[in-house]
Amino acid sequence: MELKYKRVLLKLSGEALAGDKKTGLDYDTITPICRAVKRCADAGVQIGIVVGGGNFWRGRSSGAMDRTRADHIGMLATAMNALALADALEHLGCAVRVQTALTMASVAEPYIRNRAIRHFEKGRIVIFGCGTGNPFFSTDTAAALRAAEIEADVLMKATMVDGVYDKDPNKFADAKKYEQLTFTEVVNNQLGVMDSTAAAMCRDNGMTTLVFDLHRPDNIYDACMGQKLGTLVIPE
Repeated sequence: MELKYKRVLLKLSGEALAGDKKTGLDYDTITPICRAVKRCADAGVQIGIVVGGGNFWRGRSSGAMDRTRADHIGMLATAMNALALADALEHLGCAVRVQTALTMASVAEPYIRNRAIRHFEKGRIVIFGCGTGNPFFSTDTAAALRAAEIEADVLMKATMVDGVYDKDPNKFADAKKYEQLTFTEVVNNQLGVMDSTAAAMCRDNGMTTLVFDLHRPDNIYDACMGQKLGTLVIPE
């Protein structure tokens, strides 16, 4: 089977790494995800990963804490997840590098775009931690930014539902799934795929995004091979 996408940016939520525990790290959940990523890398896909931190910390639930400080704590949570993913991938035999937007030289490389590209060319998986390095920006926006910077063929957003719906399918039995839509429709209809900043960045940089279900980790491989799944969000 032939690759559809040669270079991808995979966005994983922090909650996806917690499994049924809902918090922290669950390696029974993480390992199958990493096996799917390895399968893609073995097939020749160049993979960058942006991971959230919601399994450890959510800034919006930090009460009266200063927003900037709360977001900095969230960035540190993403760094923990990045290191955990790197460890799981390395145990599977993958070559991995972690790059962070905040400097933490003892545990990770600083984010340098050209170095990340060089890692891809050498067959390494690159995990990007600490979001954009700035408060007030989500990890979805970080994923859109890194996808544009590394010139990814597609941004893959692995979620807990099998695509984009007009309303929450967990609450409404008549929720309608979209096969394809534009970023303008995402923003105008407030569909909740990603925040408006991330959607605008994808639209303005021509970044196609595929939203699919992570409950079956091999969807990551199937998506790279071009199999029809999830919802495709396209620029105008």
